[in-house]
Amino acid sequence: MLIQSDARAIPLGNKSVQCVITSPPYWGLRDYGLGDEGIGLESTPDEWVASIVDVFREVWRVLRDDGTIWVNLGDCYNSNQGSGFDSNANGIIKVDHLNRNTKRAKSPVPPKNLLGQPWRVAFALQADGWYLRQEIIWHKPNPMPESCKDRPTRAHEQLFLLTKSPRYFYDADAIREPASPSTALKRPYGRSKTKDLPKKITASGSGNKNNNSFISATPDLVPWINKRSVWTIPPQPVKESHFATFPEKLVEPCILAGSAVGDVVLDPFVGSGTVVRVAIRHNRLGVGCDRAYHHISAMRTSRVQRKLKDA
Repeated sequence: MLIQSDARAIPLGNKSVQCVITSPPYWGLRDYGLGDEGIGLESTPDEWVASIVDVFREVWRVLRDDGTIWVNLGDCYNSNQGSGFDSNANGIIKVDHLNRNTKRAKSPVPPKNLLGQPWRVAFALQADGWYLRQEIIWHKPNPMPESCKDRPTRAHEQLFLLTKSPRYFYDADAIREPASPSTALKRPYGRSKTKDLPKKITASGSGNKNNNSFISATPDLVPWINKRSVWTIPPQPVKESHFATFPEKLVEPCILAGSAVGDVVLDPFVGSGTVVRVAIRHNRLGVGCDRAYHHISAMRTSRVQRKLKDA
């Protein structure tokens, strides 16, 4: 389901969503044609962070108490801005492409500084009440080339896992990884203490809604390991005119670990519709909100629905 709406006013009921996966617009990267209301065109990084926090206060309302959010963010340099900005020795100039007015955007540090935007957001969300559970590194084996000669080329972005409470639904077995020969397990996993495993598995590895304790029922001597925090995934381009898409392989483990079949998965910045498409493919109800690229996400999502119908 696709909804054309602002992420700060999500038209869903309280605690109706199990899992949220999204990549908000980065600060100073691009003008999406939404004027001053567009997130990412704030005058300062702090104002941008405040906008992101506002969005996730609305996400808090619609997210279940045992839900998770997965937030993908990339960093930037204050002297290396995208098409919505022009570099300046004193910071950057924000260009309003609708009325051609300009205003100076203040950078907190001199040019050439890495701004640390992902961590600014992570700490701000933590201060606003979210549990910051994990930083995941999205390693890009084929990153965009850069012309810099005085630092390494950036080849990663952050993906943060946050929750509303210390106990939440997380299906570790759904995204476990095969062990390499050097790290293959030499001892068996624990067996279940109950005959029927509950649908919901909490992050601590024990307990559920009925407080029945259990241990993961992975078969003995199977060489699997818990998923690591560095994910090597190539970027995935799309034919349609959307500038910043994250790949389906990045979204898939978030959906599998953060939700069960039939759960609602939300992307408040759905963009080209990647989260909704992957959710549908894994028998979840995918819901996406966006203002700028609703037509693209609708077109791409309908393709997946037709393929599943014809299968």
